[in-house]
Amino acid sequence: MDRLYDCCCGLDVHKQTVVACLIRPTPGVGQTKTIRTFGTTTEELDALADWLAEAGCTQVAMESTGVYWKPVYNRLDGRFTVTVANAQHIKTMPGRKTDVKDCEWIADLLQHGLVTASFIPDQGQRDLRDLTRTRTTLVDERSRSIQRLQKVLEDANIKLAGVASDIMGVSARQMLDALVAGTSDPATMAELAKGRLRKKRAALERALTGHLRDHHRALIAMHLEHIDFLEEQIEQLSHQIAELLLPFEAELRRLETIPGIKRRIAEVIAAEIGLDMSHFPTAGHLASWAGMCPGNHESAGKRKTGKTRKGSKWLRRALVQAAQAAARKKSCYPSIQYRRLIVRGGPKKALVAVGHTLLITIYYLLTRKEDYHDLSPLQLNEDLRAHAQKRAMQQLEAMGFEVTLSPKPVAA
Repeated sequence: MDRLYDCCCGLDVHKQTVVACLIRPTPGVGQTKTIRTFGTTTEELDALADWLAEAGCTQVAMESTGVYWKPVYNRLDGRFTVTVANAQHIKTMPGRKTDVKDCEWIADLLQHGLVTASFIPDQGQRDLRDLTRTRTTLVDERSRSIQRLQKVLEDANIKLAGVASDIMGVSARQMLDALVAGTSDPATMAELAKGRLRKKRAALERALTGHLRDHHRALIAMHLEHIDFLEEQIEQLSHQIAELLLPFEAELRRLETIPGIKRRIAEVIAAEIGLDMSHFPTAGHLASWAGMCPGNHESAGKRKTGKTRKGSKWLRRALVQAAQAAARKKSCYPSIQYRRLIVRGGPKKALVAVGHTLLITIYYLLTRKEDYHDLSPLQLNEDLRAHAQKRAMQQLEAMGFEVTLSPKPVAA
């Protein structure tokens, strides 16, 4: 097998240590392997970089181990060509795993060009990812806090959620504040309702009649304070994300023309895949990298499964949420696709398929710099008619019939 690099290095990265295997040519010997162990502090990583530079090494490879690869990558990037590989793609033989053997194996694979590099975005996009992912985590924590609040209300037999659709809405929040302040009259709290909720004041009085004790008030106050804190943090993160994406306002507006995608999901997409599609040769490459297309598992001419591969869970979540929103929209292609696929594969598989369609659409819109234009209602109806015709023919042919279609004459 041909050697692409005469001098290269494989790194086995851990939390406290980095084991390096340096392969380099030696006169009269051929090639030699040198194994050294470094720490993961900045000083130790700089020593690793100096050692590689003195040896004339230009190519470095390592596995994407949790978050431990990031400080190593940050210190080596720019001085060397650093390849971060998916650990699942470069596994060695079982039963032969040590830190030394791992780094030797990575170095050997790199030397012969057998390491496929993972997509590592630039520093600005990595910073944006940190912000959007943290915001998503805080949004989840806010939802959990609201559920804890609801649990306390149920324990106190306060059935506010049965009348108000959102217990964190303006009216419901004022009622909860009144409960915490010590108000016990249900009629007084029901009068705090605003808008359409005022028509339900009688139901609110019955729902707010419970057995609220002092520890309930303390817990409700604590959960409300925590929710307010989380909302403030989410707002700060959203402001920072908007500032970072200010130069890309045109691209974000273009993404918002797609059914199911609004500003927050567009920001997540921009952070996860970027707005420059030149990193992905085709839309199929992007879908495969994201884990949103069917996997391949075929043996003896038989297809075993089409399970999707693992990709970015943050991107997958955003695309599935966009697919859910698009599926509820009338007269658009994603909603029609969802209704067609849900019959065969169920709602979850249908949402992933619609998310895959949205991702392909995103690729072409950003590549061609065009806004989204849906098919006309006439074209959509024609596509549905053709699909129903094809499916009916397949069903009849499977039952043993020979089918010939002829158009029905138009009535005079």
